[in-house]
Amino acid sequence: MPILTLTLKSLWNRRFTALLTLLSIALSVTLLLGVERLRTEARASFANTISGTDLVVGARSGSIQLLLYSVFRIGNPTNNITWKSYREIAGRPEVAWTIPLSLGDSHHGYRVLGTTGAYFDHYRYGDRQPLRFAAGEPFADLYDAVLGAEVAEKLHYRTGQEIVVAHGAGKVSFMEHADKPFKVVGILAPTGTPVDRTVHVSLQAIEAIHVDWRGGAPLPGVHISAERTRRMDLTPHAITAFLVGLKSKIATFRLQREINDYRQEPLSAVLPGVALQELWDTMGMAERALLAVSSFVVLVGLTGMLTVLLAGLNERRRELAILRSVGARPWQLFVLLVSEAGSLAAAGAAAGVVLLYGLLLVGRPLIEARYGLHLGLAPLSPHEWSLLALVVGAGLLIGTLPAWRAYRYSLADGMTIRI
Repeated sequence: MPILTLTLKSLWNRRFTALLTLLSIALSVTLLLGVERLRTEARASFANTISGTDLVVGARSGSIQLLLYSVFRIGNPTNNITWKSYREIAGRPEVAWTIPLSLGDSHHGYRVLGTTGAYFDHYRYGDRQPLRFAAGEPFADLYDAVLGAEVAEKLHYRTGQEIVVAHGAGKVSFMEHADKPFKVVGILAPTGTPVDRTVHVSLQAIEAIHVDWRGGAPLPGVHISAERTRRMDLTPHAITAFLVGLKSKIATFRLQREINDYRQEPLSAVLPGVALQELWDTMGMAERALLAVSSFVVLVGLTGMLTVLLAGLNERRRELAILRSVGARPWQLFVLLVSEAGSLAAAGAAAGVVLLYGLLLVGRPLIEARYGLHLGLAPLSPHEWSLLALVVGAGLLIGTLPAWRAYRYSLADGMTIRI
């Protein structure tokens, strides 16, 4: 206890230098934990996007690309799937349910997804949680739309309002389907997944708004009204992808192999969990690079502390000599210097944690709005605690160098006046 008291008084006596050292450690710890929190939350966010789905089927492409555009609404498909092929696979006896997906349009930068009522019945996210409605109900009419939570919140939409879908998936579009507006009939509860950033309409609605379009542009001199479209056959010609749920998990690999060998057209069937693992393997290099950069920043902060302690050691020779003269033993001086280094590292780590949660509290809405990444204010994980322990341990280890030098100073050397 006397050594701890002396340590605190010594640091307080050099409080300005100690505060700067503590701040540098705190900032480096904040960066280290921030990178780790972003990495783990990004993984959790991706993993929670879809659950309970056995296969994702799309046109022949890589498994990661198929997963990204069909589930995460990132990128574009290489091709579409014919309606005939979809119906044939959906009608197989081992298939319990399917959810067809049709992408290609947008609304103020948000993707428009054409699907069926099976989407609201069978789609699961997180721990097999179903989609819930915060307001309204699923689409029933041809020109009904169901909005994700973020779409409704950011664009200030309520049920009963009309919206216009734009052609293409870009944030800015100069071609809109203004002659066929949609009515908002439902708003989904927040899920923390791409569902929140999606406008949902029926497959027939996707066909209806494109009946007088060809090759991505309206046909010259041709206009088919919204009411006339209702009387037309709006069976889809093609879809982007579809999700498959099976009656028995045993049939998963057999059906996957048969779809991959499908002769009518080139298709790919992927297991969502396997594709996610491939995605993490691809991103593993970037994750390790970020962790290495943040670790080096922590090392720089601790090296700065070592520099401060060594630089001040020569000025503290008389102080240490006086402590020796009043009965302090060499090992007590050693413990004193190590305690100072450990106290700075521990205080810097604690300040870094406080700063991290402060930044999360302030920046979380912005990150969710821009990147759709939910950052929770959960307690530190065991891995994060281990990182903090490593920082404090490294601080104690670094403190042994100036402590060893102080240990070797003799009483005569400390009391000698140097000219």
